[in-house]
Amino acid sequence: MRDIFTEIFENQPLDPVEAARRAVRPNLRKRFYETARTGEGDAVLLDGKPVKTPARRALSAPTHELAEAIADEWDSQRDVIDPARMPLTRLANAIIDAVSDAPRPVADEIEKYLRSDLVFYRAEAPAGLVEKQARAWDPVLAWARDRFNARFALAQGIMHVAQPRESVEALRTAIPAEPWRLGAVSLITTLTGSGLLAVALAHRAFDPGEVWSAAHVDEDWQMSQWGRDEFALQRRAFREAEFNAAAIVLKLTA
Repeated sequence: MRDIFTEIFENQPLDPVEAARRAVRPNLRKRFYETARTGEGDAVLLDGKPVKTPARRALSAPTHELAEAIADEWDSQRDVIDPARMPLTRLANAIIDAVSDAPRPVADEIEKYLRSDLVFYRAEAPAGLVEKQARAWDPVLAWARDRFNARFALAQGIMHVAQPRESVEALRTAIPAEPWRLGAVSLITTLTGSGLLAVALAHRAFDPGEVWSAAHVDEDWQMSQWGRDEFALQRRAFREAEFNAAAIVLKLTA
């Protein structure tokens, strides 16, 4: 059974758009089970047998609701098992096999984003983009200020601006310590380019739709001026599925 799960989740091109661009055809395994359910300890079971992560650990969740969501993902697979369509399972594997063993480096990486966060760097022009950035990003800065007394410096353009140490440290304390929530925040940080947006979502200061939109202000502006980039939109759709999986983890582990 370990070989099956290793084959499914390792050495596969996870982004189907990128795989198509590179003419990589994933070798998908046919569905080999009838039922996907949860069992004792909120473990995911296929035909009554426990699913294992690539590191041979039990695929189980900290809450029954989250375990059910992961099991539903397995049950939604039809003729083949496509890891690209299983973002919850892939995130669960990463959390169980990696984040749980070494949470400190994960939090450290989120802190790096807090030192050079997406929302700190503003356009000088045009006025429409400046306004959209302010409308999307100023509320999260206000939340950090009001909730954690954290004040951050803004910059125009891409020139690095150092952030107050006490503000970064204040937000560092807001990064979840529990591995599942930490792993979700880490993924959201990577997908959005903003540790601040990710931490705010973990604290339910904003809803997932607001956070996802805020992370794409610049990209949406460019497409409004120059037209839709279908390849970029396909890539975004894949990343949004990853983002939504992380948001589900935050919602179901609160």
